[in-house]
Amino acid sequence: MALNMTAIGKKIGPLTKDYTWKDAVLYALGVGAGFHELDYTYEKKLKVIPSFAIAMIFDFFWEITAACNINVAGVLHGEQDLVLHNPIPPSGTMTTEGRIKDYFDKGSRGAVIVVESETFHSNGKKLFTSIISLFSRLDGGFGGKSSPQQTFEFPSREPDFVVDAVPLPDQPLIYRLSGDIFELHVDAEFAKMSGFEKPIMHGLCTYGFACRALMACFTPGKPEEVRRLACRFAQPLYPGEPIKTRIWKTGEGKALWQTVNAHRGDVVIDRGLFEYGEVQKEEIRFDGQVAIVTGAGGGLGRVYALELARRGAKVVVNDFGGIRDGSGEGSQVPAARVVEEIKKTGGDAVASFDSVATPEGGENIVRTALNSFGRVDILINNAGILQDKSFAKMEQENWQKVIDVHLNGSFHVTRPAFRIMRENGYGRIVMTTSAAGLFGNFGQTNYSTAKMGLVGLMNSLKLEGEKYNIKVNTVAPLAATRLTSDILPSDLQGKMNPEFIAPLVLYLCAKECPASGTIYNAGMGFYNRAAVMTGKGAWVGDGKHIPRVEEVAAHWEKISRMEDAREYVSAMDFMGGILPNYKTIEEEMIVKDEKKEVSGVKAVFERMPHVFTADAASGVDVTFQFMLSGEGGENWYAEIKSGACKVEPGTHASPTSTIKMDAADFLDMIGGKLNAMQAFMSGKLKVEGDLMKSQLIQKFFKF
Repeated sequence: MALNMTAIGKKIGPLTKDYTWKDAVLYALGVGAGFHELDYTYEKKLKVIPSFAIAMIFDFFWEITAACNINVAGVLHGEQDLVLHNPIPPSGTMTTEGRIKDYFDKGSRGAVIVVESETFHSNGKKLFTSIISLFSRLDGGFGGKSSPQQTFEFPSREPDFVVDAVPLPDQPLIYRLSGDIFELHVDAEFAKMSGFEKPIMHGLCTYGFACRALMACFTPGKPEEVRRLACRFAQPLYPGEPIKTRIWKTGEGKALWQTVNAHRGDVVIDRGLFEYGEVQKEEIRFDGQVAIVTGAGGGLGRVYALELARRGAKVVVNDFGGIRDGSGEGSQVPAARVVEEIKKTGGDAVASFDSVATPEGGENIVRTALNSFGRVDILINNAGILQDKSFAKMEQENWQKVIDVHLNGSFHVTRPAFRIMRENGYGRIVMTTSAAGLFGNFGQTNYSTAKMGLVGLMNSLKLEGEKYNIKVNTVAPLAATRLTSDILPSDLQGKMNPEFIAPLVLYLCAKECPASGTIYNAGMGFYNRAAVMTGKGAWVGDGKHIPRVEEVAAHWEKISRMEDAREYVSAMDFMGGILPNYKTIEEEMIVKDEKKEVSGVKAVFERMPHVFTADAASGVDVTFQFMLSGEGGENWYAEIKSGACKVEPGTHASPTSTIKMDAADFLDMIGGKLNAMQAFMSGKLKVEGDLMKSQLIQKFFKF
């Protein structure tokens, strides 16, 4: 095996995790809390221990190891840096998204993989940032750069605090229920195979003990004041061994710490950093960022521009200054007036009078931002006109003008802005669609077409921007503006204040917002998400012959059904959702044609010689024994020698590695529904014999 070098920069997630107060309490018990800390163990007024954060993103570890192709036999959690932004609520859903930042080569000693992630709560708040350094003992020597040198020194004086604790002999049995059910912490035989006397404590469990100790010294009863908890994992600890957390206060809101084995004196966790302080007033800011808002001379655009400036952004206020239908020579007054408003309140803004309807206009708008402020971070495509007519009376001019401003206009400004954002590795883009585009509206075929076209632009741009941290979203506003002044009833106009739209749009512009490629309706204080959904559908016919029209008609109810509909993130994702089903249909037809009764497990092993990669097995002599239990379970072995593969039912006398699984889990793994690393870490996949060589299976067989 070798590290996947193309994984650097790869996005991981978003991964979601639902949790309740019981998960928070179980974690607290797992890291030693009890009756003496009812704040963390009693649901009545429950608070959450901040280190709970890492337990809730444990699935993220599986994704890292799979993406990087880490040799799991040698992987260790090297360092952990946790930065808290907001208190963790006692229940909800966490969404985590991150990137593999870098690899460092330590030669024969191994490799270091650094991954950074951010986690948001379902209430919209950013909870924490996690920086994980994994140490992979068996993946070094790939010719990469060395780890940066870090200096760290504890004060020469005695620690200001020493907190004693004695984890229970059964502590791992409790802690593992929070997510890390790796066999090393529970299975004596596996622990001995890994070089330990017996199962060891989870390093992150000891980390939780340290977090409790630090809070007891600096933030008793106030977990919301914990700002940062960082450390390096140094030595294993056996359950029941007493520990001491040694703590030095180094300044206001700062401390250094380490955890030692109280019996042996070994440092278990080293280089600890702790930061704490009062919770700061939460405000999303745009200081140092540059925003372009088109159509900002009035209505929604003006509101966006004013609020962005109030929150620290430098704003390019763009407006051609035409009337509602886009006719006329335009005017500089609307944009200039908004710039003056911003400057009067201490903000920084510049006007742009170019039309978005031409490529030159779009380039000029972006050039104004660069010439005035040197960068572009945010773009809100808001400019628009109306030329409503029924389709039968629609003329080419009516059609083209609306398309030019709404759809082409967004393209003209977004293209140069996107290039700048890509160079900077950051950007936020908001498109403006409409209920008319999403659902249709009589007399607005031109407008509806343009507005739905913007959703298509977003859907592809989100994929192209993903690697560069450019997020693209779309809002469908319901607000009273000059475009709706004589369309909506007057009593409704009064309730549809444009200010109600701004909070959602500004959040979509914020670095804290995790969303990309999503559509939101907004109006009058009500916000919800819209999405294109795809039903499960039905296969018609045998997959070989074109179905008759009558066959389609006979299946119409199934084809049209939307129960269990799914949202796809890309065309490739959509194809990936269909092709496995087609493959299943195809294989069923082949079996049917050959009149063979083939079980799922048997079919897999009969197929193995056909998906064997002989070149990858040159000079290798190994035997893999598969012992599959449960319904449909069978025993098979695969013998690989000198590039040849023999697969037989039964039990081999001396296998190199033995894989034990439930048959259903095995089929899920082969079918791509269950990640092999996840199966191993969760205990669904057990390996006996040579653990390292068992990982060659995925290299030799390409299902």
